[in-house]
Amino acid sequence: MFGKQTCSFLFNCSQKNWGKNRMKVVASWSGGKDSCYAYYLAKQQGHQVVSLFTMMMNEEKSNFHMIPTGIIDAQAKAIGVPLIKKTTSAATYERDFKAVLTECKAKGAEGLVTGDIYEVAGHEEGWLERICREVGLKPVKPLWMRDTKQIYLDYLKAGFKAIVVRTNRDLSLDWLGRVLDRKFYDDILKLPGVDPCGEGGEYHTVITDGPEFKQKVELLETEKKRLDNGFGYLEIRKWKVTPK
Repeated sequence: MFGKQTCSFLFNCSQKNWGKNRMKVVASWSGGKDSCYAYYLAKQQGHQVVSLFTMMMNEEKSNFHMIPTGIIDAQAKAIGVPLIKKTTSAATYERDFKAVLTECKAKGAEGLVTGDIYEVAGHEEGWLERICREVGLKPVKPLWMRDTKQIYLDYLKAGFKAIVVRTNRDLSLDWLGRVLDRKFYDDILKLPGVDPCGEGGEYHTVITDGPEFKQKVELLETEKKRLDNGFGYLEIRKWKVTPK
């Protein structure tokens, strides 16, 4: 892995190119903090985000994060970007992922924005680059190889709000429903071996507000659950969307 100095060098070099090679891009949108922040940074770089797309586990919930489809819809509406949703499974994920990208490319997309910080979990090294190459899109990864502590702090400074909706076995159910704020950051740094951005799969989030959001999501009724695989899940039963 790269050291912190190398990561900082790579990020500083990428900053010098912000505003150059502007493209029409489609943004992978999980509904969580990393994809949302990457979308935000891609726009700061001058890219035109023509569409979001979310991979769904079924018609009701997003893939893996398990965010209700109504909240995903509300997020897209809040930032005013069209949304594509594609139901998938573990067996068909790559095929379905490429099908969405091919559709977006046919409509004029030139690049793909993702919130990846490290290699995509569960895929071979360079998986995203291979997919983009096969489809004919250029990968745009604003968070790539950056220090995760700094990403977290920059994300807070930008004005985003997110809530924990999934945890792995490293975190107790008490972490579900927590807001990502400075106290969360201080608390999670006390846990040995846990990444502050959850890059080890420790937690996943739902974005409820942000600097470009014209409306925010408020969670009204939730329940903390332990899934069969031992992972924690915050079931969101009721929510409301409030104009800002």
